Amino acid sequence: MAEPRSRRRGEHLEQAIFEAVWAELLEVGYAKLTMEAVAARAGTSKPVLYRRWAGRAELVLAAWRQRLPDSFELPDTGTLPGDLKEMLRRSLRRFEDCAPDLLAGLATETFRDPEVFALLRKQIAKAGPGLAFEALIRRAVERGELAEPRLSPGVLSVPLDLIRADAVIYGRQLSEERIGEIVDDIFVPLLRGLAR
Repeated sequence: MAEPRSRRRGEHLEQAIFEAVWAELLEVGYAKLTMEAVAARAGTSKPVLYRRWAGRAELVLAAWRQRLPDSFELPDTGTLPGDLKEMLRRSLRRFEDCAPDLLAGLATETFRDPEVFALLRKQIAKAGPGLAFEALIRRAVERGELAEPRLSPGVLSVPLDLIRADAVIYGRQLSEERIGEIVDDIFVPLLRGLAR
């Protein structure tokens, strides 16, 4: 397929490509997404896509990365459990318009390519509001709601790791009940148990 004569360049082209990726994901899902369909929808050619991204996984990761917010605004409900639940709800809202098979498909495909898998892990870590969780916990300590816990990246990743497991491994939609269970029955008791 020849490139269109009046083609977009730079940021305009990249934005059109990312919008095409998202539209394809919503319409056909990750498993059926093709570079050819994305190129056609974006009004460009497959060679243009392959000059920037080695394959489908890299392209979808780039489109996903572009949709991630640069920072998280901290909720302030007055309690640690309330703040944590609201933070989880906000994190999940970013994926509401995601194709249901996106994370599972990316994980499956990227396992075959260590470099792409490393990129996926890095992106998942960036998507997780670990620093925001830490700030919420520190604020709860200052309020006297919680004794200061020993925090590590592993501890801070627990809520989102559980959500990812539900979505990717078990294929479950996250409910308010599950958010409450993660916060009230697992994460807050863990933090209390890690008090210095």
